[in-house]
Amino acid sequence: MQNFTFHNPTRILFGQGRIADISREIPAGARVLITYGGGSVVKTGTLNEVKAALKDFTLFEFAGIEPNPTYETLMQAVELARREQIDFLLAVGGGSVIDGTKFIAAAIPFAGEPWDILAKQAEIKSAIPFGSVLTLPATGSEMNSGAVITRRASNDKLVFLSDLVYPLFSVLDPTKTYTLPERQVANGVVDAFVHIAEQYLTYPSDAKVQDRFAEGLLLTLIEEGPRALQEPDNYAVRANLMWTATLALNGLIGAGVPQDWATHMLGHELTALHGLDHAQTLAVVLPAMLQVRREEKREKLLQYAERVWGLREGNAEVRIDQAIKYTRQFFEKMHVSTRLSDYGIGSDAIPALVAQLQRHGMTALGEHQNLDIKRSQQVYELAV
Repeated sequence: MQNFTFHNPTRILFGQGRIADISREIPAGARVLITYGGGSVVKTGTLNEVKAALKDFTLFEFAGIEPNPTYETLMQAVELARREQIDFLLAVGGGSVIDGTKFIAAAIPFAGEPWDILAKQAEIKSAIPFGSVLTLPATGSEMNSGAVITRRASNDKLVFLSDLVYPLFSVLDPTKTYTLPERQVANGVVDAFVHIAEQYLTYPSDAKVQDRFAEGLLLTLIEEGPRALQEPDNYAVRANLMWTATLALNGLIGAGVPQDWATHMLGHELTALHGLDHAQTLAVVLPAMLQVRREEKREKLLQYAERVWGLREGNAEVRIDQAIKYTRQFFEKMHVSTRLSDYGIGSDAIPALVAQLQRHGMTALGEHQNLDIKRSQQVYELAV
């Protein structure tokens, strides 16, 4: 196991009805800006529930944060927050709203050009405190310090990390996921699955606790993901999926182990250039990525084959083939297609995707930093 420092300051309020408790988590007298997306929180009554819980606070609202939140939209929220002297933010929605709110929190007090937070990884010296009410379990953003933001004008989709943008608290009420469209439920399961894979399918580091934890989370997704599509109002299923998605990327299973994240980097370019859902890009890229890099991931792929898929018979190559096949089949079972051609994207799109990777400096990816442009191109080609 590698040396690590683990600290996660986010307070989790889990269970039905916990929105009622958020007033105790926000400083008295705060001027609160509620951020949300396309209006589903309005239709479902969640926004009214939040506002009722915060009736003693001065409230403002900012709507319209997109899936794959854009810099252009978020800067409108930054301007509103500066103008109204906002001192607390509350994200109500899924990972995109929470990611966007992290950027808003960092950008409000930022002295320079806020895009530098992403493009130049400029140091964040302060951030406005914020909390979240999660409505779509997927990204784990409700309990981590990272965010992914898109700049529409330049087709850039970039990441930033800062300990100053951990949510102070997050409400996880499984009943808030009952009304999600099937596509969003499926995307959330795939997203969480690949988050785990990026931290688990690398190489052995004698981190038995992290490995078993990761395997347990993967098995939960495999068991409960399809059930969520069939039984949308099953509280136990929704609760397990919600907590699994949070644990998939709150730092715990990644502590002391090598991490990959190449699948995400290649996926980001698919979203930037072709508008695919984030989870769709992951479902397309991961099986191809595992195939191209099967030798360097051999030991963990065999462990994955045995412990997650129960594959113990046959030679090693056959078991690896089957594990990759079963991974693809699981995504398809969740109704998330796993080929670029399924989305109308052919091999003619690959040169532009590779050029984007080069432009963003993504030329040495993976746990060994040995996934160069040529091998990334091979992944895209295999994914068609």
